[in-house]
Amino acid sequence: MKKLVYTSIFVVSLFNLKIVAQYMPKNLSKKDLKEADHWVDKTYKNLSQDEKLGQLFIVALYTNKGENEISNVRNIVVKEKIGGLILMQDDAAREINLVNEFQQKSKVPLMIGMDAEWGLYQRIATAHKFPWAMTLGAIQDKNLIHQMSAKIAEDCHRMGINWDFAPVVDVNTNPDNPIIGNRSFGSQVSNVVSSASAYASGLQDNNILAAIKHFPGHGDTSTDSHLDLPVISHNLDRLNTVELAPFKALMKEGIGGVMVAHLYVPVLESGKGIPASVSKNIITGLLKEKLGYKGLIITDALNMNAVAGKYKPGELDAMAFKAGNDIMLFSQGVSEGKKLIQKAIDNGEIPQSRIEESVKKILLTKYFLGLNKYSPKNPENINYDLNNDTHKTLVQNLYSNALTLLKDEKNLLPLKDEKIYYVPLEEAPYQTFANEMGSQIIIKKANEINTIPSNSTLIVGLHKDNSTAYKSYKISEASKKVLSDLSKNQNVILNVFGSAYALKDIDISNISTVLVSYENNDDSMTATANALKGKTKIWGRLPVLVNDQLRAGMGIDLINNSQK
Repeated sequence: MKKLVYTSIFVVSLFNLKIVAQYMPKNLSKKDLKEADHWVDKTYKNLSQDEKLGQLFIVALYTNKGENEISNVRNIVVKEKIGGLILMQDDAAREINLVNEFQQKSKVPLMIGMDAEWGLYQRIATAHKFPWAMTLGAIQDKNLIHQMSAKIAEDCHRMGINWDFAPVVDVNTNPDNPIIGNRSFGSQVSNVVSSASAYASGLQDNNILAAIKHFPGHGDTSTDSHLDLPVISHNLDRLNTVELAPFKALMKEGIGGVMVAHLYVPVLESGKGIPASVSKNIITGLLKEKLGYKGLIITDALNMNAVAGKYKPGELDAMAFKAGNDIMLFSQGVSEGKKLIQKAIDNGEIPQSRIEESVKKILLTKYFLGLNKYSPKNPENINYDLNNDTHKTLVQNLYSNALTLLKDEKNLLPLKDEKIYYVPLEEAPYQTFANEMGSQIIIKKANEINTIPSNSTLIVGLHKDNSTAYKSYKISEASKKVLSDLSKNQNVILNVFGSAYALKDIDISNISTVLVSYENNDDSMTATANALKGKTKIWGRLPVLVNDQLRAGMGIDLINNSQK
């Protein structure tokens, strides 16, 4: 990654442009750079002012909201000459066809983005789901994260996507955070940096732009910015050592994008209630000038209620651009925003040089992503291409490496060749795990635990809803009672198929063995069953501070004789 920094310095001295893209492919020659310079200059000079303004906007494309919605986007692409699209739910083949159509209609190729933190599955249900960042944070071999994001990059290329709005680099220090949680690599800055670096390089090494988010740090919030404006009230020392630290570390690695959050941070912005996403002090003063970031700066989605409920469409876009953003994401008012930005230029509030800076930065990034030579994508077999055995093998390996053993006082693992009992608790499916364990287990429901002989070895599975990253991790009082009752006279292996935070208020003092699998889906359950049987090594580490007893970094290596 350091090569990217040196290349950036080289380009600054070579280019006549006053700007430089933060992201550049590796091994660029002087000839390559001159050609990039020429394309950007030529393209920029051939754009009208209205077309230049259009480059600053990205709007959302849904295929599950009907033909009127699609027609509206088509009109915006053609009429407003926008710079890009963010693909939302949900039909991959339809999205490919529409992107092909819209690219053909665009004078300047569109940048196509997607929130694909855990792969394209985040928006396309037929794709294969990759682990959440919290799960990845438990993995010790960070090269595995690079392999994962390289596979996501492959899927992005297959769809015609150029920009994955990932990774999240928020340090999740608040277990009650309603919007980050599973999306964060953890509560330790060093782990967030190493995990995010591997993720971002896996994308950019394969010519997909990354975006670290949510600047200046969304980890310690108890409000969902989709609903209202969160407040970060820490002092500057705390912000520099925790919230801002991953951004400062990763921006040195040539990461192409920074996404700015809808957060109110009083110590960084004196104006009362002004979100970071429209704060000139935070974006221009801190991010661009003090931290020296040269890449693309993009707002978080402008339809989120933290800002959308307080400002008019268009007005919000103009404020965001004035503050220093290059791109307004999920704009709700492109036409109005363009008019207000132009009005601010005419009034001398924004210099024309700001348009040149942002548009040339956008164009240069598009060139480096190969958009100057766009070729249409083929929608045939897309669902298979996004979800096949190559995905499954990689994903199960990731879950296997994330498994974290917190206790094994009676050396119950790996399981012996004898029958054990299995008690599934909580609301989510468990059948895949039961199937993988096969005839070795005897399933007992919660109301049947009295039929289990004393001093038996049994697995208690806490199977939490895995349908979205935002589901509650909390364990019901009923499940806690069953667990407490069993721990009095049984040899319990507690297996958490959900967030490690589920252990926050569970007494595990009388439980011999505690294993965290982090998620509850077919791949994680299969990986867990293999590990319990001794087929794979267990060596993950807890990525978050759960409570005073369960601290980040905890974990026991379990290397079986067959693996030594």
